[in-house]
Amino acid sequence: MVEFLSFREDDATQEPTVTVEAFTGQSNSTAVRIEAGEDARELLPHLDRLSLVEVNFPAFGDGRGYSAARILREAGYAGELRAVGDVLVDQIVAMRRCGFDSFHPAKALDDAAVERALTRYADVYQKSVDGRAPIWAKRHPENLDG
Repeated sequence: MVEFLSFREDDATQEPTVTVEAFTGQSNSTAVRIEAGEDARELLPHLDRLSLVEVNFPAFGDGRGYSAARILREAGYAGELRAVGDVLVDQIVAMRRCGFDSFHPAKALDDAAVERALTRYADVYQKSVDGRAPIWAKRHPENLDG
């Protein structure tokens, strides 16, 4: 069973996270946890000192964490971006596409199910922050920016 999953080349950050409010009020923390409803844009002025951003998914149907990940990655955040909480195996591919590179689900995931999810489809349909070209761009590369 998978209790922690990382797609990073470096070791996972072990520093304890603090709340967004605590993080913005101090200068020595490098790890923060975004709860559902908190605005990831509050972290944008501090991206250079962050080594870990955890995004909590309190329920699998709460998609606000996807937006937080994309906001951070599009702003240039290159540190560890970890999805925590009610993370399901069928969400991992979409979460990876939004920029998550590590996962700590509340309930361990089946190894074989994770492998199947990650290898099921060779192509994608939408542009995203992961840099993979959508299938339509392979046929019409002149429209990639459109």
